[in-house]
Amino acid sequence: MSKPTTKNQIIEAAQKERSALEELLAALTPEQITEPATIGEWAVKDVLSHLIEWEGMVVKWYESGIKGKTPAVPSEEYNWGQLPQLNHAIFLKHRDNSLTDIKKSFKASYKKIIKTIQAIPENELFTRAYYPWTRNNTLAAYFVSGTSSHYRWARTVIRKAVKR
Repeated sequence: MSKPTTKNQIIEAAQKERSALEELLAALTPEQITEPATIGEWAVKDVLSHLIEWEGMVVKWYESGIKGKTPAVPSEEYNWGQLPQLNHAIFLKHRDNSLTDIKKSFKASYKKIIKTIQAIPENELFTRAYYPWTRNNTLAAYFVSGTSSHYRWARTVIRKAVKR
């Protein structure tokens, strides 16, 4: 898919990728979703927790930005060169969460990020460096990464894992 240039394109891409992911998840049994070490050391549910955490981080970065703050991106503890370590920390934080809790958070997190995108003025989404923390990027790039790009990645790794 080409790079979105409007808010509606961001939302439509997120909805399309999320629907495809949810369709894949609906075809899996709870046992398939919770089976440890299906995707490296992760279960499918851990991929969902990863998505929840990243959606939440993007929303928090934006919320800090509109308050005039500069959030630590991607986190207080990790920089962009340490994404494997950050993702492992996310896994450790959520690996004991129940499937019921993860499913509930998965729905709520998605609703929140879509609602957040809908509320952002178009010029804020597509003006480079509108917020200092985005540096020379657009805010849209962060929301695309936190939604449609991540959903597509999740679908790909889950599909490969369950084919084995």
